[in-house]
Amino acid sequence: MNRETMETIETDQPLVEEHVSTDKRRVSNNEVIGLNERGAINSGNVIDKFRLMLEMIRFSHTLFALPFALLALAMAVKMPLPNGGSVSFSPLQLLAVLFCMVCARSTAMAFNRLVDQRFDADNPRTSGRHLPSGLLRRNEVAFFTLVCGLGFIAGTLLFLPNWLPLAASVPVLLFLCGYSLAKRFTSAAHLWLGVALSLAPVCVWVAVRGTVLLTEPTDGMPALLLALAVACWVTGFDIIYACQDENYDRSAGLHSVPVRFGARGAFRIAAGFHALMVILLLALPAVAAPLHLGWLFYTSVVGIAALLAYEHWLVRPNDLDRINHAFFHVNAIVSLVLLLAGTLDCWFV
Repeated sequence: MNRETMETIETDQPLVEEHVSTDKRRVSNNEVIGLNERGAINSGNVIDKFRLMLEMIRFSHTLFALPFALLALAMAVKMPLPNGGSVSFSPLQLLAVLFCMVCARSTAMAFNRLVDQRFDADNPRTSGRHLPSGLLRRNEVAFFTLVCGLGFIAGTLLFLPNWLPLAASVPVLLFLCGYSLAKRFTSAAHLWLGVALSLAPVCVWVAVRGTVLLTEPTDGMPALLLALAVACWVTGFDIIYACQDENYDRSAGLHSVPVRFGARGAFRIAAGFHALMVILLLALPAVAAPLHLGWLFYTSVVGIAALLAYEHWLVRPNDLDRINHAFFHVNAIVSLVLLLAGTLDCWFV
């Protein structure tokens, strides 16, 4: 065997090993996501595939927005009509509210994962997400997004003859999905997300009392004030959460409050939004006077203020290690406390 042949073999060997390694990774991925040798989904693994979808959209985080929608629902049903009558509401409409909430959020989250796949793959913090890691494919996520979007629109039909939810369904979806593109051109993307989540109480109010709003637009003031509080709350904690990606966002040309003002400036702005949230919640009983929100609601707002202060103590501009605890645990408690206190106060106290 001559020297040229030996060099050729030595040169080709790493390529062979790399090819074998790639095949092994492909087989491993297929086993994880339930694909057969042709790349099709095995029927026995559809449940696993659905589970991966729910993980991708962080379905458990629906807990953040859902309590505010349910609080708006409790307020909308309890609040007397301008003529002194009561709102007609059925269990089917409750199911419709829950269904639409889940579908709308799932659509927005799945769309976010689709359009941000390139950034998620480049960002070390997010490179392990389902699309960049190959656990899910783009066509699967796109199909899931379409189904959830159509499900949201179909769900609004359950509120007929109130046609307002159906008329607003597509604009609402467009606004929700628009957040995913906002970081490409504005540092106000956090506020966009806040407003997106704040649509939950407004949409519920429209679904339950839409016919009243057509003749008495001021009837929606309680929902609007609650929505503003939600927007400030979400904007504040999203600014804090974005501090994790300050360096990556700056290098990728993405916009955010931390990129523009630095982590310290971002924390001060977040604190301002959270303070405004507390002020808006304290004003809610006056705007929703017929609900007679009293000591229990005010006590819950004081507790929420304490929780937000704890959140800002827990995470510092130079110490983001406990940000997941602050983001997921503390904020979940905030939303649940307000739901329980507000519902009990206006219905039973």
